[in-house]
Amino acid sequence: MAGRSSSAHPSQRRYPPELKQRAVRMVQEAIAQSGDSYGVITRVARQLGIGSESLRGWVRQAEIDDGQRPGTTSQDAGRIAELEREVRELRRANEILKAASAFFASHLDPRPPR
Repeated sequence: MAGRSSSAHPSQRRYPPELKQRAVRMVQEAIAQSGDSYGVITRVARQLGIGSESLRGWVRQAEIDDGQRPGTTSQDAGRIAELEREVRELRRANEILKAASAFFASHLDPRPPR
């Protein structure tokens, strides 16, 4: 992969939580002041130097977290991800235990193999 820079693609970089919160707050305040949401996200995104689609997603998630829009809240999404990790780990442990049990059962069985 010669010629590639070490920095991440602009759409993949992480923004600090403070910037996300500030940007969402700015959008919400601008909409509350003007009463119109048309173009607000794009304007705020340009002002802060962030992607408008990133900001649109943050605003949407904030609305879900605040109960203004249906969807999975950030807290629920985190809990789901945690449970999925736990399920993967338990399944892996279960496969290891099944293999160990089969191994020991075959070596402890007094009957000769057929």
